Amino acid sequence: MNVCVEGNVLEELLKLLKLEKIEENIFRGQSQDLGFGNVFGGQVLGQALSAASQTVPEGRLAHSLHGYFMRAGDATKPIVYTVDCIRDGKSFTTRRVVAVQKGRAIFSMSASFQIDEPGFDHQDGMPEVKGPEGLEPEIVMARKLADSIPAGIREKILCTKPIEIRHVDPVNPLQPEKKPPVRYVWFRAIDTLPDDKAVNQYLLAYASDFNLVGTALYPHARTFWDPQMQTASLDHAMWFYRDFRMDDWMLYAMQSPSASRARGLAIGRIFTHDGQLVATVAQEGLVRYHPKK
Repeated sequence: MNVCVEGNVLEELLKLLKLEKIEENIFRGQSQDLGFGNVFGGQVLGQALSAASQTVPEGRLAHSLHGYFMRAGDATKPIVYTVDCIRDGKSFTTRRVVAVQKGRAIFSMSASFQIDEPGFDHQDGMPEVKGPEGLEPEIVMARKLADSIPAGIREKILCTKPIEIRHVDPVNPLQPEKKPPVRYVWFRAIDTLPDDKAVNQYLLAYASDFNLVGTALYPHARTFWDPQMQTASLDHAMWFYRDFRMDDWMLYAMQSPSASRARGLAIGRIFTHDGQLVATVAQEGLVRYHPKK
């Protein structure tokens, strides 16, 4: 499925993440082509969490997930998600999800869900950065570079996206300069979302894969647009803390503590516009450099 179509692109994304139930604890999701060549990792994350969420008792929301990307997904083919209902306890529920395409597992995830209960409350403060107001949308920046984007993927890269992204300190992907591995990005859904908390969670899982591992390339003056770079998500972990709405502005504060052996680690914290820490993300990705000979 190509999300660059006439109509409501956010509605199309929500439909993509909702999934089709084809058997008890078995779901099928269509794929979208964002111009990366393979299935976007965030799509598989969001769909896997959606599949797991549809099997848990009412009133339980995800508090953590841990996933591994094993094979590249084909953006032209659907994906089948099988959910293993490992445990339903008094307070916590555990699920394991395997995503299968062409008869082979491409992704596996364990997720834990919890009832809503009170407890101690503290958090890190939100970084003091520019707000989203007045910042240029990522899609506007990309359109300025349209002539440099290969014709085969230009339309997909430049079409309207369901998640609006605004960089606090944008980097020219064609002429990057060395800088510390720290990035701040504001994002939100482009239209009003349902009040369903689970929907907002798996949409956040989808969006959490944007920009994260690319932060590990900052000190090396490289970006995903560099044809000498081979990049891919290897694993992804996420912890949810507080309620949020994806149709409000959220700040993604990312930093990379290490890159070595063709892998880069990135950690992100996600805050609401008013400073509530709602999630932490950790991801390691392949960052393999192939210099021209």
